[in-house]
Amino acid sequence: MTEASSKRAVVLLSGGLDSYTAAALAQAEGLGLFALTVRYGQVHACEIDAAGRVAHALGVERHVELTVDLSAFGGSALTGDGEVAFDQPPDRDGIPSTYVPARNTVLLSLALGWAEVIGARALVIGVNALDYSGYPDCRPEYVAAFERLAALATKAGVEGERFHVRAPLLHMSKAEIIRLGHALGLDYGLTHSCYVPSSDGRPCGRCDSCQLRARGFAQAGLEDPVLTGGPRGKTTSQGSGS
Repeated sequence: MTEASSKRAVVLLSGGLDSYTAAALAQAEGLGLFALTVRYGQVHACEIDAAGRVAHALGVERHVELTVDLSAFGGSALTGDGEVAFDQPPDRDGIPSTYVPARNTVLLSLALGWAEVIGARALVIGVNALDYSGYPDCRPEYVAAFERLAALATKAGVEGERFHVRAPLLHMSKAEIIRLGHALGLDYGLTHSCYVPSSDGRPCGRCDSCQLRARGFAQAGLEDPVLTGGPRGKTTSQGSGS
């Protein structure tokens, strides 16, 4: 592994504000970003478009959009299997219908494969254990377990290299994340969070993700630019490939 490759990170970029903030933090720490966005069969393409806008704004070294269609299995409202619940308390007990079975494991595995090829040893993901809607693959013990898996499952790992899953937002509230992004100068108007957007990409305001986002901006004392300025147009990211 070269010195240049050791300063690379593969970041999972969803188009949401969490992955944007996590990526920006890694970049601020001097890591060159290789962004991976996965079309996993999600019903709405808005988040893919948002990921392109965010990748462009960050100036990533390469942005790959990869298709791994988990909708073939079903099991999630986000892939068209069942309905998204509206007007539910975002901090209620239980795992919601928007949980995609093993999604973060699939996505991190893809990121790990790319990282090994390019010599990166950092995987960046915007998971959060506080405002996370009850998803089991957003917990600290999950992140630690994946690091152990990476050490066992890769050539680099068995040869003594160590992969780090960087989840800098893990213990932050949504308000803290938004304040941090604001301090970094991030334009959250580029992002998309809604699970059930309108045909023109406007957020529903009623799904779990919309409620978490609204509560975060309110607690941060800031206005959400998506609501004040409307959704952005599609932007083709630089360096995209497959």
